[in-house]
Amino acid sequence: MSSLEQPKIKPIPITIALMIGAFIGLLSETALNMAFTEIMSDFGIQTHAVQWLTTGYLLVLGILVPISALLLQWFSTRQLFSASLLFSILGTLVAAIAPNFAVLMIARVIQAIGTGLLLPLMTTVILVIFPAHKRGTIMGTMGLVITFAPAVGPTLSGLVVDKLSWHWIFWICLPLLLFTFLFGLKFMQNVSTITKPKIDILSVVLSTIGFGGIVYGFSNAGEGAGSWGDPLVIIPLLLGIIGLTLFTIRQLRMEQPMLNLRVFKFRMFTFGVLIVFICMMLILSASILLPLYLKGGLMLAAFSAGLMLLPGGIINGLMSPITGRLFDKFGPRGLVMPGFIITTVFTYLFSNVTTETTTIAVIVMHTCLFIGVAMIMMPAQTNGLNQLPKEHYPDGAAVMNTLQQIAGAIGTAIAISIMSAGQTKYMTSNAGEMTDPIFMSKALAAGVQNAFMFAFIASMIGLIISLFVRRVKV
Repeated sequence: MSSLEQPKIKPIPITIALMIGAFIGLLSETALNMAFTEIMSDFGIQTHAVQWLTTGYLLVLGILVPISALLLQWFSTRQLFSASLLFSILGTLVAAIAPNFAVLMIARVIQAIGTGLLLPLMTTVILVIFPAHKRGTIMGTMGLVITFAPAVGPTLSGLVVDKLSWHWIFWICLPLLLFTFLFGLKFMQNVSTITKPKIDILSVVLSTIGFGGIVYGFSNAGEGAGSWGDPLVIIPLLLGIIGLTLFTIRQLRMEQPMLNLRVFKFRMFTFGVLIVFICMMLILSASILLPLYLKGGLMLAAFSAGLMLLPGGIINGLMSPITGRLFDKFGPRGLVMPGFIITTVFTYLFSNVTTETTTIAVIVMHTCLFIGVAMIMMPAQTNGLNQLPKEHYPDGAAVMNTLQQIAGAIGTAIAISIMSAGQTKYMTSNAGEMTDPIFMSKALAAGVQNAFMFAFIASMIGLIISLFVRRVKV
């Protein structure tokens, strides 16, 4: 049913329902990072296994989000919203009572299905219900949700882990999800046009193999030094590359593709995707490295470590609506380029942290890094999506959200891999210092230095791309 046959659209309640749901979904993405130590201890698992609670979550998103453009044409806004919340509620409940790692992993998969349905739905609905001249502001508010949730996740979970147990991270989210579901049932309206295009099964299979293989391969590579030559890394990556190549060829040849990749013909959209990809790598790699460094390198308690990351999260959240309004007024270039200059400087500074680095220095560096992120993320995304014709909104949102999740998985896996390699190298090179009580902390700090050098290089590439960004006329 088309939006013309619906009552007058009320954009604010619709947006509130979508953003609360997305906030909790994205909070789940990083909330467990601060509890990794406790989960490893409870279930007797290693770092490379526990990181699957994050990368497995991203793997499901990487598989599901590309199909969202098709789902948006088959199901109404209310149906997709309700389904996403029900999956999130079920996954959260199962995680809260998980007796072992396998059940917790299954719960994370169910949660990820909910988030995977909601994220592209939120982006598409916002593009439909708000005019172009207001999108910067509203996408800035959406940016508050997308970047603020993963940023404050470690702080909230640190408090919960110190005072209660990691299970309570999920018990606390559950009533919020139930409220969002009921709120959405009352206020959500159908704004999308249902056309029910033919489902091309081969496209779905190729998309799953392609995006899933890439994420799975990179995730396995996160096991540490020497693992890049492992068949569990090489085979999924090769299958992923082959799957994506065949998927791309098929989509470009179809009259009604599952995911219209012709969106990449629009230059600013392509630049926007690349910039958002790099930005998500920076966000997710930092969000997994810093809790490990603060707890293992500086020997802080979970809540203290989380508290140190809170100022950056809060300021990043407050900056997003401001950068959205500045984007509406001045365009993207004056925000994106300075943003990358900031992230480049502070990822480099993070590549020099040691066990002697002061907590004040970490707080300042983290806060400045996330100010830079706020200046980049939403302006680049909004400018790119603004260039697309209305009929390409679902495809553009699906592409943008898919590559965000893949970037997160790749960033997390490479960061963990480089950190593990640096840690091993330090321990081998300084074996004579093993009697030093902080030997392991120094080794971890050395690994974190190497991983942030990767983030620095990624930021430099983003800075170069930002030189070509221009404002789109709409």
